[in-house]
Amino acid sequence: QVQLVESGGGLVQAGDSLRVSCAATGRTFGNYAMGWFRQAPGKEREFVAGVNWSGDSTKYADFVRGRFTVSRDNTKNTGSLQMNSPRPAATAVYYCATAHADYTGPPYSTSRRYANWGQGTQDTVSS
Repeated sequence: QVQLVESGGGLVQAGDSLRVSCAATGRTFGNYAMGWFRQAPGKEREFVAGVNWSGDSTKYADFVRGRFTVSRDNTKNTGSLQMNSPRPAATAVYYCATAHADYTGPPYSTSRRYANWGQGTQDTVSS
């Protein structure tokens, strides 16, 4: 099993850039597809972006609209989500997650497909 820890949360103004990172320990990070989800107050957790095990296949939620970039560095056991021009609606706790080991397909967008979750990091975007 892999353990995940998010970092990079904080307070930014709308239009600024925000980057959240995910550090993995335990089993080989490169064996897992990775996803980013977020949960705003009073709302259900929703998919933001995902990347496959090798980093050459990505998937984004429609609301991202080209402003976010998901990436990973398997040599450093890290993943990241770069958010450009976030809006106040992006205020949420952001979670990284990994799918079951050895899945080599494109990233999932449903949370039930992810087996390992970090504790989340709070990101707040002010208007």
